[in-house]
Amino acid sequence: MKLHISLGIALIVLILDLASKFWVESVLQFGEVIPITSFFNLVLTYNPGAAFSFLSDQPGWQRWFLSGIAAIASLVIAYMLYKYRHERLFCWSLSLVLGGALGNLYDRITLGHVVDFLDFYIGNYHWPAFNIADSAICIGAVLLVYESFRGKPNPENAGSKDK
Repeated sequence: MKLHISLGIALIVLILDLASKFWVESVLQFGEVIPITSFFNLVLTYNPGAAFSFLSDQPGWQRWFLSGIAAIASLVIAYMLYKYRHERLFCWSLSLVLGGALGNLYDRITLGHVVDFLDFYIGNYHWPAFNIADSAICIGAVLLVYESFRGKPNPENAGSKDK
């Protein structure tokens, strides 16, 4: 996959993430809940920590620590997109992760927290609220795991046929 296509996918994820967060913050007040279905709400919440609010109770150092990790990971992913550009599914996966990482990185740097608003639940059991960036990261990670288990053709046997 060409590098500009991979970066374009990441940019689309980033734009969708930032636009959805901007929209949610323009229509909801912090903590406000809008029921959509019997298992899904829109809710505006802020997460100063990482996934599942890990480190959210810390005094603020986690903002820069997590931002640094996301920035370094983004640079490594960009390099890997270039180096492994011939691996289509791998690049799709990394592009989704990159777009999501950049979306949450933008929030951390500019706001000091990540904007979350997707609230899925069953009865009284709620999954932690998340956003488009988190969704892209998870989908990308699942595709990376799938890619790691997928059988790749052995170049040594590519030209031989069973007789």
